[in-house]
Amino acid sequence: MLPEFNLLAQKYKSELFDKVIPFWLNHSKDEEFGGYFTCLDREGKVFDTDKFIWLQAREVWMFSSLYNNVEQKPEWLEMALHGAEFLKKHAKDADGNWYFSLTRQGKPLIQPYNIFSDCFACMAFGQLYKATGNKEHAEIAKQTFQNILNKSDNPKGKYNKAFPGTRPLKGFSLPMILCNLSLEIEHLLEPELVKQTIETVIHEVMEVFYDENSGLIFENVNPDGSFSDSFEGRLLNPGHAIEAMWFIMDLADRLKNKDLMEKAVQILLKTLKYGWDEKYGGIFYFLDIKGFPPQQLEWDQKLWWVHIETLISLIKAYHLTGNRECLQWFEKVHNYTWSHFADPEYAEWFGYLNRQGEVLLPLKGGKWKGCFHVPRGLYQVWKTLEKLD
Repeated sequence: MLPEFNLLAQKYKSELFDKVIPFWLNHSKDEEFGGYFTCLDREGKVFDTDKFIWLQAREVWMFSSLYNNVEQKPEWLEMALHGAEFLKKHAKDADGNWYFSLTRQGKPLIQPYNIFSDCFACMAFGQLYKATGNKEHAEIAKQTFQNILNKSDNPKGKYNKAFPGTRPLKGFSLPMILCNLSLEIEHLLEPELVKQTIETVIHEVMEVFYDENSGLIFENVNPDGSFSDSFEGRLLNPGHAIEAMWFIMDLADRLKNKDLMEKAVQILLKTLKYGWDEKYGGIFYFLDIKGFPPQQLEWDQKLWWVHIETLISLIKAYHLTGNRECLQWFEKVHNYTWSHFADPEYAEWFGYLNRQGEVLLPLKGGKWKGCFHVPRGLYQVWKTLEKLD
């Protein structure tokens, strides 16, 4: 059984501030060249110095967010500014597109093919502006947001590998992230643009990518929203769909839309049941809607972010609707997550487990894992549990 909500809230809060945030403060700052190291082993030692824009920007966002929403600690703001200065100097091309990765010194390594670099940079500077009031930070966020909207029909632009016209698919990831991003930088946008963006992304997520027959969300669909019987078209990413549902719940709460809220909760539960590994526990990374072998060889791995985002969605759903099934699932996922991903000896959490739940890689940060999902998740669950007490 779960402990009382206030004790559970304290567990998440303590993990965040006693272990996870100190890990990044103590180990990730590059004092010589700016920005952050994210390739950190179990103890926090650096094992690679390349800098990935997703993770640089997410760390700026995380420390700005803590400064704005928890306590105005000077070391948190200084940490955020440290990363932001590096990004400002090195991370964009001449057209304002954000590179995917840089050398330690800030030289471009991989072209700006990935629109999510832009999305996380936008989040970072939008949140940082709240902390600093610096108009330059606001301008970077606004220009980047406009760039994202301009590129939304062809996010990879000239770096798109797909041959044009043969199988044009649209992906779930961008409308999903725009659900969150539109609220993240609402303070910088015209109300009408926020309203239009919210309406568009709700329609995309909850109607275009949602499949009524299965009750699940596809990762890719044809441009008209129809099913594509291909590797990409059959692909399910349970973690993505579940994370998107807490973004949608936040929007439904804001719009006072009970029908939207209920639909989000039902998709959350349906996806979780479909994606749960009955044999070993945990949530599969990828699945094929027809039960065929997914093309991703890592399909049966258990990943940190999938489980943390699920905890956020479940506790929000319980808080906002009182759905007891969500609380029961929260207990189940909480027990799996804390017993498998939390490191009993060192700070921060493991990221990658095999299907059986054994640690595959003992790293605490890498090319994809940084100062984001664990601290954001601990914060979100902590604050939601406090409301339940």
